[in-house]
Amino acid sequence: MSPLILSVDDEQDVTDLVRFHLTRIGCEVLTAADGREALQLIASRRPDLILLDLMLPDIDGFGVCEILRRDPLTAAIPVILLTAWATTDARSLGLELGALDYLTKPFSPRELTGRVQLLLNQRSTAEVSLA
Repeated sequence: MSPLILSVDDEQDVTDLVRFHLTRIGCEVLTAADGREALQLIASRRPDLILLDLMLPDIDGFGVCEILRRDPLTAAIPVILLTAWATTDARSLGLELGALDYLTKPFSPRELTGRVQLLLNQRSTAEVSLA
């Protein structure tokens, strides 16, 4: 079964680029344009990994990350922040709120796919260990 990735970004060109490159490595990609839509998709489809922009029109990425980490059903879903905010404060806060990685825009598609594959492999290894 293909890993399910949720890309949350209000810029359609970013979600199109993410979808293109992740589909090429065998992932199924869902997209959301804002935090509320993302939370609804997460509740209904439970993705294997989330790519999350910080600057969203309603609930920002920090808020979405915090909501996910407080819910036992979503707390273990890996989150990669994919954002134009390149400040150390934003990076630190994102990681403190539970994101596992932080990529700044513009990003290298090769780096993105590599990090996604790494986190998915780590998650699969952890699930096998627990079984």
